[in-house]
Amino acid sequence: MSKPVYNVLFLCTGNSARSILAESILNKDGAGKFRAYSAGSIPKGEINPLALQVLTDLGYPTEGLRSKSWDEFAAPGAPAMDFVFTVCDNAAGEVCPIWPGQPMTAHWGIEDPAAVEGTEIQRKAAFLAALRYLKNRIATFTALPIASLDRLALTAKLREIGRGEGSTSKQPSAA
Repeated sequence: MSKPVYNVLFLCTGNSARSILAESILNKDGAGKFRAYSAGSIPKGEINPLALQVLTDLGYPTEGLRSKSWDEFAAPGAPAMDFVFTVCDNAAGEVCPIWPGQPMTAHWGIEDPAAVEGTEIQRKAAFLAALRYLKNRIATFTALPIASLDRLALTAKLREIGRGEGSTSKQPSAA
């Protein structure tokens, strides 16, 4: 019997930086077990060039990445999502579409690297930090024994991941 491939959707308002980073990271690091997508509530229509640069510099795939609306994933014929993660606080506070298949959800908010002002080095450092925080969350997520956890336990684990280093969540970390 073949193991399932889980569909994961990363959401951010503009779908130009954090959600794009997460999509690329999971598609490479979770290949064979996960298929990642990203979208935004108000997509910018283009990917931030620094997001593409850090992905390329670190060997992550950029082919096929595009800024798109989350409506694509709520439409008939869209892939059914198993997991939906918000990676920005704005998207977490918005009313999301109804996702087919009742995916598990969690908020994994981190600071927006595209909002950082300063020199190119400072801006690139913000993108590298965002990538590192997302990579750490994704590594923890991909290591979970998903098939052996009940929904309640898995939900708790997913939320705990979102409170990791770099979190914008105001919730206290579980001790």
